[in-house]
Amino acid sequence: MSTAEATRDAVRSQPFLLHALRAGVLNYTAAASFLEVEGENDAVATALRRFAEELPAYEPASRDARVTMKSGLGLQDAAETDSDPLLQAGGTVVTDGGSLTAVLATGAVKPADVGTVCARFDAEAIDLHAAAVAGESLVVVVGRRDGPPAVQTLEDVLADLLA
Repeated sequence: MSTAEATRDAVRSQPFLLHALRAGVLNYTAAASFLEVEGENDAVATALRRFAEELPAYEPASRDARVTMKSGLGLQDAAETDSDPLLQAGGTVVTDGGSLTAVLATGAVKPADVGTVCARFDAEAIDLHAAAVAGESLVVVVGRRDGPPAVQTLEDVLADLLA
């Protein structure tokens, strides 16, 4: 495998670098040092520059979404509940009856948005209990006290993503 091919594979395994390349904000030399690609850092940096030239520019499409919040939810074993769950993953459901809050974005959301949302919540120190996206809905589940900051953070993230 050539240095260029190895560099591209390494970048694809680190999505944040791919986003930075597309946005034109990556320091090629620093990224070359970060990536575990055999070869000289200068050769890897050159491969990064060439890869960036081939990528489509980072231009989010104009989209629209609405954010709402619902409190009084909990995580339960799917076998132990009769109510319709808001969210189910494996044998765990998010349903009525608890101290959690769901923040729901509906509209022009995409599956890839959930990764950005989770990363932003992590950066804001908002503890996520669950997160999912399906169709035109994205939901995150947080503790009750984290509800209001979660709404604000989700609105901010979506404003950036949907601008």
